[in-house]
Amino acid sequence: MSSSARGNLPAETTAFVGRSTELAEAQRLLSSARLVTVVGPGGVGKSRLGLRAAALAATGPNDGAWVVECSLVSDPALLGHAVTEALRLTDGTARPPVEVLVEQLRERELLLVLDGFEHLVDAAATLVAQLLAAVPGLRVLATGRQPLGVPGEHLLQVPPLPADSPEAQAVQLFVQRAAAVLPGFRLTPANAEAVAALCRRLDGIPLALELAAGRLRVLSVEQITERLDDRFRILTGGARTALPRHQTMRTAVGWSHELCTPAERLLWARISVFAGGFDLDAAEYVCSGDGLPADDVLDLLSELVAKSIVIRDVLPDDGAGDEADAGRGGEQGGVRYRLLDTLREYGARWLREAADEQRLRRRHRDWYLGLATWGEIEWFSARQAQTGDRTHRAHANLRVALDYCLTEPGEEQLGLFLAGTLWYFWVGCGHLSEGRHWLDRALALSGEPTEARAKALWVTGYMATLQGDLVRARPALEECRRQALETGDDRALAYAVHRQGCAALIGDELPRAAELFEEALWHYEKLGELNSNVVMAMFELGLAMIFQGDTAGGEVWMSKVRDICEEFGEQWAYAYGLFAVAYSEWIGGDLRSARRHARECVRLSHGFRDLVGVVLGIEVLALLATEPADDGTAGDLGEARLLQGAAHSIWRSVGVPLFGSRSFNAAHLACEVRVLAELPEQDAAESFRRGTLLDLDAAVARALQSAGGSGGGATPDGGVPGPRPVPSCPRSPAPADA
Repeated sequence: MSSSARGNLPAETTAFVGRSTELAEAQRLLSSARLVTVVGPGGVGKSRLGLRAAALAATGPNDGAWVVECSLVSDPALLGHAVTEALRLTDGTARPPVEVLVEQLRERELLLVLDGFEHLVDAAATLVAQLLAAVPGLRVLATGRQPLGVPGEHLLQVPPLPADSPEAQAVQLFVQRAAAVLPGFRLTPANAEAVAALCRRLDGIPLALELAAGRLRVLSVEQITERLDDRFRILTGGARTALPRHQTMRTAVGWSHELCTPAERLLWARISVFAGGFDLDAAEYVCSGDGLPADDVLDLLSELVAKSIVIRDVLPDDGAGDEADAGRGGEQGGVRYRLLDTLREYGARWLREAADEQRLRRRHRDWYLGLATWGEIEWFSARQAQTGDRTHRAHANLRVALDYCLTEPGEEQLGLFLAGTLWYFWVGCGHLSEGRHWLDRALALSGEPTEARAKALWVTGYMATLQGDLVRARPALEECRRQALETGDDRALAYAVHRQGCAALIGDELPRAAELFEEALWHYEKLGELNSNVVMAMFELGLAMIFQGDTAGGEVWMSKVRDICEEFGEQWAYAYGLFAVAYSEWIGGDLRSARRHARECVRLSHGFRDLVGVVLGIEVLALLATEPADDGTAGDLGEARLLQGAAHSIWRSVGVPLFGSRSFNAAHLACEVRVLAELPEQDAAESFRRGTLLDLDAAVARALQSAGGSGGGATPDGGVPGPRPVPSCPRSPAPADA
């Protein structure tokens, strides 16, 4: 969690109307209660009220307010991962997410907003109870259609907006939304009673009012009211008494559905397969066919946007494009679409009744399988950061695709392939724990010795190695190697041998590791394989040499890493090469260059949220802080110990500190010996403690300013050769709630 960030609440895209009483009550409850649950039926405005209340309350907690979009999570087992991700707490260990959350939040004060938890109520209740018991500075604001049922829960019931007069809040909301659809619309003496009557007929339910306002392009207020009255009479056998509010909402949505053209209704149902946002290319591929030409999707989406059924979001232009195959050129600026939960549920009911539901779900799976496959290819390019961004934006849909593969009979092999293909996202963008979750599930479903299983095995072994979990890594990699030999799968053999080298490296079997890396590189060359994994094998071979004292041999391999990364624009593996170069340069006494390279390692790795690269770089910078500064002044032992404290906290989010390896521990130990030999024990302990209190972003900022250099992160223009600087690792922005 960034020390500078005050949360991740989405910006409001439309004005907030009314609710002063409810907001005041929410503030009162949040000032004294640690768990407040906002409850009410679909469409009543729970999310909007909850987010506004959170924004008002965020001035209190030191670490702000953070929202988790629970509607994007279908598997209860992933709720903890979703909370961790929303809080920007990168963790690569194999620990349960709740343990990670408790550890990293124990000293924090923040407000956690669980929005739309009702389909995960049991998992949400368990998680909230555990967090509240272990994190004294935590408050939780939940929104859903039912209580969580956790001890100490305070409920805030959200009623519909008052609609009893032309001055009522429901009328204000309708007029405001109507003016957005029909410029110039306003409340006048001539239409005031008609507007108020319509708002009364809709029971003041905000979503119903917005849907009705969307019809003003083609109908008058009176016509809308008349048509709604006809539907109410049919539903109640002619009675004019008020309907239950849930029936009013269903009627309003159903009426909006009926007023759509058949093609619009078809698209509404089909886009319900998406979780969260989607772009035009995805909608055209997934939803077209069988009566819906792809060329019609854009116009139909535009109509659904105009009718307030689909929401159109424009994301900042960060150069990443959308989820589309990059070869097709996704729209810059990130134009994306989404359905509100209530409307998605309605569309999903229609889709379940359609004969082509399975076809739509397979096409959805195929699109995101294609996105992952293209992402794996594009990862080895100058678009590495944009690839990470695009995959982040597709994260919720990738979860849906994975879940489909792992729950639909006959799809297990594609599930293995998809989970394995996303290695670049799991490893390179800080999702080791979730990656292990999906791969473990997939491997348990099918033991057939296929190429997909081989890939899943070496990826699992790789991730377990990074977590310091050699007990799981070695059997998985040996199974992959054995299967590859039995089936003649030379590519799987190369990757298995390579990752066995990694396990040997962190297990301090350095000669064996070097042999395995050389064997893997021989296989890669024979296959014509060249990608980020191959570059990492070169780095790891060079590092094994450096650890054995052969710095000259190691630097030869680091030079190859640099040359390949410069040619292809690779930055993730390049950062690891910088770590090895910095360590080798420290051994050789070139401190100025070592500082530049170590800083650049930290900066690039942090851009990808790759904790392993970050913490390795910080360990070297801590050691360099004990050396004389570039201007000749003495090293700063207190700063060195502070950086070691920061590294200690980060290692706990990676796995076993320094992988439990003597070789990787050498820089840490050399630094510690120097500090403890010259710095008073109490001062050293206090510096270490202050370092452990830094969050990831603050630790990185401190490291980039430390180590006796000129301060700030080095860039290639400042003397560090390599590819262009990478921007901060992008995340999917939290969607605004209507």
